[in-house]
Amino acid sequence: QVQLVESGGGMVQAGGSLTLTCTASGRTRGSLGMAWFRQTPGNEREFVGDVRFGGELTSYADSVKGRFTISRDNAKNAVYLQMNNLKPEDTARYYCASSSGAPGSVWAKDYDYWGQGTQVTVFT
Repeated sequence: QVQLVESGGGMVQAGGSLTLTCTASGRTRGSLGMAWFRQTPGNEREFVGDVRFGGELTSYADSVKGRFTISRDNAKNAVYLQMNNLKPEDTARYYCASSSGAPGSVWAKDYDYWGQGTQVTVFT
């Protein structure tokens, strides 16, 4: 079992920045892929980005590319999502997810463990 806890969400004005943190505990050794997804009411979870293995491989959704950066610190069992130049359309609940079998997948079904999420609200 892997437990994931997100933190760092909040309200921010458009153009501002936030950093989300995901802290993992439990059997984290097999968490080859760590990802961030986001979800708005009535919609499916949307892939935001992921980081694989030691942190050297990352990918991003086109909607956040150039604005968001994912990093991981395996020594601290933590994954970070640095979000810059935030837009109102980035408003969502952000979830951290862990995958042991399909690192790099953009599909929520391929992730084994999920956190409870943290709300990000961007206002104008």
